[in-house]
Amino acid sequence: MIPHPSATAPDALIVGAGPAGLALATALAQSGLRCRVFEQQPLAAIECPAEDGREIALTHRARRIMETLGLWQRLPAAEISPLREARVSSGDSPFVLPFLPPSDARGAGPDALGWLVPNHRIREAAYAAAAAQPGVSIETGAQVTGLQRDAQGATLQFAGQPPATAPLVVAADSRFSTVRRMAGIGAQMLDFGRVAIVARLAHDGEHGGVAHECFRYGNTLATLPLAGRASSAVLTLKADEAPSWLALDDAAFAAKVEAQLGGRLGGMRAAGPRHHYPLVAVYAHRFTAPRFALIGDAAVGMHPVTAHGYNFGLYGVEVFARELLKSKQDPGSAAALAAYATEHRRTTWPIYQGTNAIVRLFTDDRTPAKLVRGAVLRVASNLPPLRALITRQLTGGAVARP
Repeated sequence: MIPHPSATAPDALIVGAGPAGLALATALAQSGLRCRVFEQQPLAAIECPAEDGREIALTHRARRIMETLGLWQRLPAAEISPLREARVSSGDSPFVLPFLPPSDARGAGPDALGWLVPNHRIREAAYAAAAAQPGVSIETGAQVTGLQRDAQGATLQFAGQPPATAPLVVAADSRFSTVRRMAGIGAQMLDFGRVAIVARLAHDGEHGGVAHECFRYGNTLATLPLAGRASSAVLTLKADEAPSWLALDDAAFAAKVEAQLGGRLGGMRAAGPRHHYPLVAVYAHRFTAPRFALIGDAAVGMHPVTAHGYNFGLYGVEVFARELLKSKQDPGSAAALAAYATEHRRTTWPIYQGTNAIVRLFTDDRTPAKLVRGAVLRVASNLPPLRALITRQLTGGAVARP
């Protein structure tokens, strides 16, 4: 039997001090709830996270949530890059599918489509915001070894330290969540068999705030506009082809990217180290269980092509905190968890499936798929309502900012 927590005990235990877990802790603390956050990494790794090459595209809804939580204000202004337009092309097709700000975001300035921010800066801001909350404690070097739940609450066991009990446990420990498995929740995992190589490149030409997604034959190349004459290049290719690209020196790598862009951005040079990541999408079979919930990548881990990963994490935080606030007398109530799970699934499931379908189609280089790829771009280019619908998903339902 798990003891019922006392009046001074935490309302929630959060496993994982990544940007989603810390954002949730901040949101709950702002609602008057007490949280203990457990992280296996040392304090330095979350307080001052290392640069990892990833640029996160944030939607209007995500920015609003970050402002409410006090995260946006902690980001270095010089490292926030406006995204004015996105253009999608396929192979040697002459058709380019443009995505512009929706009509209700016009007047918001040239950045109306979204913003690009380095991942490590988001993590840094998320830690600072959570650490500033009196109702949040962050405990590092904590390895979870077990989870117990009953009608009254949940208890986490740890290696070498006392257990912790609360009415609710939340797993925010990555798309390969160990705690999710401890709760008996499985996940649909889609291994694309591909690797993403990311690198910051300087270039002679102006990018104009335009992002390019080039579904080439053999690999995919995206360029994300950063401050000044620089872009983040995201190269996605088959896992067995990645070593040859990673073995290139900086000059040779930049030259190959420049060639694949057809000189669109002029001469290119390395402006940072290269990083690489395997591409695996994850969707949990359930987002909640009695006295237990999933947030962030532990719930939905996206392929980066539609840039919804951290945005979905923030959307989940907003909904989760709102529903828990309604049940403040019992943060782990079944009604609150069910409401969160229903809304978050409704938001994420169609886009998760659609993203995976796009990736399958536009990385299939067989002749029939090539024909379909070209047809899709032509049809979408001639259907403004369809482009508008997709754009609203990309921006998170953008609205004009004052």
